[in-house]
Amino acid sequence: MRHPFDVEHHVQTSGLVHGRNLTTGHPHDRHSTAYYGIAPSVLLDLIDWWRATNLAAPPEDYIFVDLGAGMGRGMLIAARMPFREVVGVELHPDLAAIAEKNIRTWELAGRARCPMRVVCADVTQFKFPRTPCVAYLFNPFREPVLKALLKHAEHEFAGRSGQLDLIYANDEFADILTARPGWARLWTGMVPLSAEDEAADRAILNHQPDGEYAWSTEEPSSIYRWMGSPRKV
Repeated sequence: MRHPFDVEHHVQTSGLVHGRNLTTGHPHDRHSTAYYGIAPSVLLDLIDWWRATNLAAPPEDYIFVDLGAGMGRGMLIAARMPFREVVGVELHPDLAAIAEKNIRTWELAGRARCPMRVVCADVTQFKFPRTPCVAYLFNPFREPVLKALLKHAEHEFAGRSGQLDLIYANDEFADILTARPGWARLWTGMVPLSAEDEAADRAILNHQPDGEYAWSTEEPSSIYRWMGSPRKV
């Protein structure tokens, strides 16, 4: 089942791949949730919500980092905006290769307004750029990896208060961020899918062999900002 986004743009980002089928031999494999592309309408709305916050720099100075990029749908959507760069970090080499192919298609069609690249790596080891960053997650992994990622990001952005924002769609483990010192929640709410995205999700998810995932008309999401470690008294 192909999403209209793929049909219109001649890319491959559709389908559902269960976490149990995303094995790479890495210890984090067992914490993968699934691959499923974000509804374009949801990510566009979330980026608008993020842009409405008190940013540390103009939006075009930020690097957009898709953590758990999968086939790269989030990257393609973000690259239609004037970010400094769009970077996808994906552990599974097959998904990363598909994302790279999609990026080439996107760039040849003239849809990218900024440079794009994929890094096939563990997100907890990714070296963040030395510029303001907005990271994006579509719930690609469970609590242990999220906690390790946050610890890594906090180390990377030590002394850089306000330089890292996090857009978290399908924020299943938002309580971890909310309870973690140094992170401020800027926004939280339900983001409605467009009629086209809702119909596509219903068609795709209703054709699962085991019906594990349910489609929805809206996506619970949150936006956070790293404010720095609290000072010790």
